[in-house]
Parts: sequence; structure tokens; C-alpha cells
Amino acid sequence: MFLIIQTALELGFLYAPVAMALFLSYRILDIADLTTDGCFVLGGAVGVTVCAAGHPVLAFPLAMLAGAAAGFVTALLQTRLGVPSILAGIVTNTGLYTINLMAMGRSSNKSLLGTDTVFTLLKATGIGGEWYELLLAAAVTVTAGVLLYFFLGTRLGLSIRATGDNRDMVRASSVNPTYTITLGLCIANALTAMSGVMVGQYQKTVDINSGTGIVVIGLACLIIGETVLGRRTMLKGIVAVMVGSVIYRFIYAIVFYTKVVSVDFLKLITAVVVGLAIAAPTVKKWLAFQNRKRTARREAGKNA
Repeated sequence: MFLIIQTALELGFLYAPVAMALFLSYRILDIADLTTDGCFVLGGAVGVTVCAAGHPVLAFPLAMLAGAAAGFVTALLQTRLGVPSILAGIVTNTGLYTINLMAMGRSSNKSLLGTDTVFTLLKATGIGGEWYELLLAAAVTVTAGVLLYFFLGTRLGLSIRATGDNRDMVRASSVNPTYTITLGLCIANALTAMSGVMVGQYQKTVDINSGTGIVVIGLACLIIGETVLGRRTMLKGIVAVMVGSVIYRFIYAIVFYTKVVSVDFLKLITAVVVGLAIAAPTVKKWLAFQNRKRTARREAGKNA
């Protein structure tokens, strides 16, 4: 049981940057960015390939740079070529499949067995003891969260936040929304790629299909965290995605350990929960409308 808790915490922090990326693109910019699945694999592919070449630390900035490039392509399709945001993400995601294969040397998977990673390098120092993997994953994710929080408080960060609220107002304030959208998507996809390279070095392997469903899992983590902590402030929103990611991994671990529900059904359940959570505001409005209708009918019946 101790090992399950430790693994859940590790995976929670390893995948939290994906939820953080969706917080930036979906919650702040109000853009449904479907580049996430392919970008996660891109980060893993670039990171594992660079790590296999003997540069485990250099793998992080290069993977994040590749992720930012993917975000730039998606933003370019949206802002310059007039492609709807969902279709732009799908187009980029489709193209990334081939890019990811090329990054892995035209192979569907790549292994790091017998190769040093950032985790093995930390283990060799003795720092963290048995918790060295959790320590490193938490340190990287929390650092990314702190940097994102302070960035969103800058003038440029406030412009990105305002773009998601009202693009016309931002344009009227002499701020180019094309620039803010592009920068926001580049940062979001860099975070997704960072998660991919961490997971790739943690598992010592990357597979071309390892990103399937990552966007839904990220949304689930985002929604779970917001349900627990709320999202009234930027700080709460960023902390919420980390908490949500850890909680989701705990749920996954409990299901796997107790076998209450088959693990095969977990992604289906996740998709249903995400769908219902996103539809919740509309459902609440419909229920409130139905309640008003019933009240009006009762009042009309009394006055008749």
C-alpha cells in the first residue's frame, strides 16, 4: 500500500503540467487546444532521444522548445489562417504523429534501459532517499507552477488573461491578441512537453501512442482540482491543477488496487465525468429554468 501511495504521488506531479497547460489554454485563453495528445508524445520523444545521446538535463529545454514550436503552429493556423481552434489542434496533432516517429528514429517506441536519466542522476547523489523520484517530479512541477503564477501577474501575463475574457477589449487597448494567443499556446504546449519528457525519463521509455487520451485526463485533473479548491484566483487555479492531478492518480491507484471497477473502464469513466463536469453549467441553467416553469404553473393554477 505504501508503494501505491508513493507511485500515485509521483505520477500526480509528473502529469500535473498537462493539467496546468490546459488551465492556461482552456480556462484562461478559452481555447480548446487538442494539440495536447501529440505534444505530450513529442516532449517524450525529443526528451528520450536527447537523453539516450547522453544529455538527460538538456532534454528538458529541448523538449519544451519542441512543444512551444507545436503550440506556435497551432496558433498560426488559428490566428493567421482562420482555422477554428479545435480543427487547428487536430491538424497539428495529426502532423505530430509523423514528427514524433522521426524524433524516435522512425520507430514506434524508444527505450532508455541502461541509460542515465535525471532521476538516476539524483538517486546517485543520495538526496531524497527512496523518495528521490517524487522529490524531483514535485520540484520541477512546483517550480513551473510558481513561474507561471508570477508570469500571469506581469503586464504581458495580464494581457493573455484579458485576451481570454474579451479579445475586442484587448485589441482596443493596443494589444495584439494574435501575439498573446500565440505566446499563451506556446507556453501551454511547452508545459505539456515538459510533462512528456519527465514521464519518458521516469518510465525509461516512450511510445508513439502514449499520449492517447492525455487531454481528457488533463481536463479531469483540472476539474477535480477546481471542485476541491475552486478557481477564484490564479494561485488557487494553479494549485488546484496539481491537487487534482494527485487526486486523480490516487483514484486510479485505488481502482487498480481494489479492482472495484476494471481498469479498462477507467478512461470511459473519466470521459463521462469530464463531459458531465463541462456540461454542468448548462444543466444547472436548464434545471433552474424548469424549476421556474413549475413555480409559474403553480402560481397560475392558484390564481385561476
